[in-house]
Amino acid sequence: MENKRQKGTEAERLAEEYLTANGMRIAARNFRSRRGEVDLIGYHEGYLVFVEVKYRHCSRTGEPQEAVGTAKQKRICSAADYYRCTHGIMLSVPVRYDVVAVLDKEIRWFRNAFPHWERY
Repeated sequence: MENKRQKGTEAERLAEEYLTANGMRIAARNFRSRRGEVDLIGYHEGYLVFVEVKYRHCSRTGEPQEAVGTAKQKRICSAADYYRCTHGIMLSVPVRYDVVAVLDKEIRWFRNAFPHWERY
């Protein structure tokens, strides 16, 4: 039996393949900082895109995208700000936050899934 981390890694691989096939150029995987983690970072249609991948085996416990609540969104935004700073990405580059939901083997891509949360 696979553990949760293996399933998560497989879901991220499936999401990356799906995004790449649909025009995204992946720049980073599993970016981690003290501020948070971002599963995938890429460029798509002129945007720098920060992607959260969520996996569920079945929808009995809820849809995968529902697991990206406000607290998680804020951590992703904080990590995204840190990524932009450490990689010299200008503030003029438009940013988007997407969620890829993997339900068993079905993949759904939610573009612009949540707004940028400013750090206070």
